[in-house]
Amino acid sequence: MSQTHFGYETVDETEKATRVRGVFDSVAKKYDVMNDLMSGGMHRAWKKYTVAVANLKAGDKALDIAGGTGDLARAFARRVGPTGVVVHTDINEAMLRVGRDRLIDEGLVMPTSICDAEKLPFATGQFDLVSVAFGLRNMTHKDVALAEMNRVLRPGGRLLVLEFSKIAAPLQKAYDWYSFNVLPKVGQLVAGDAESYRYLAESIRMHPDQATLKAMMKTAGFGHVDVHNMAGGAVALHVGIKC
Repeated sequence: MSQTHFGYETVDETEKATRVRGVFDSVAKKYDVMNDLMSGGMHRAWKKYTVAVANLKAGDKALDIAGGTGDLARAFARRVGPTGVVVHTDINEAMLRVGRDRLIDEGLVMPTSICDAEKLPFATGQFDLVSVAFGLRNMTHKDVALAEMNRVLRPGGRLLVLEFSKIAAPLQKAYDWYSFNVLPKVGQLVAGDAESYRYLAESIRMHPDQATLKAMMKTAGFGHVDVHNMAGGAVALHVGIKC
């Protein structure tokens, strides 16, 4: 049986999805609060920048993968207006439920679907934009997921991948100390779950760096890929254009 990583642990591929689901089932209700605490609120600026780069217009069609509590979907919906479409998806029902309820509370109703990024239930060439924010690193077969994201985009459509990445070397020691000493303790205090946040820190270290992800996107069919580093490279936005 094929194996993959769950943080620093090696597990069977069939086991990873179940364990990732358990992490997000555990943290869903405190996810937004923890994002603010973990990043000092900086995640809001990273997502705002992503929305600006997306540059969606009225009538556009966008797919938000691993959309969780709906930050990007909400912003995209306001850009595309009533003539456009934003589809809000996640593989995790608990996260999607929190996001859907939050969107409805703000008067935004949009298609919401539980789906696996490696097997997207959408027609080829259907979307102008696909986004995935802080979700790609949790996928078992990232190459398959990227190929699927490419498939559902129209020619010239764009994929935006916002994800933790390789931080600049001078910052690495302090970043590691924070990730493995502070983050799990905050997770325990706020969400009652230190282990899930230890996994999240490990999953960041196991995720491909900027250059590797750029190469993977090109292999998946994106002819041009730009990389926008933020926070000293701790976070990167990869923007790929479908050939």
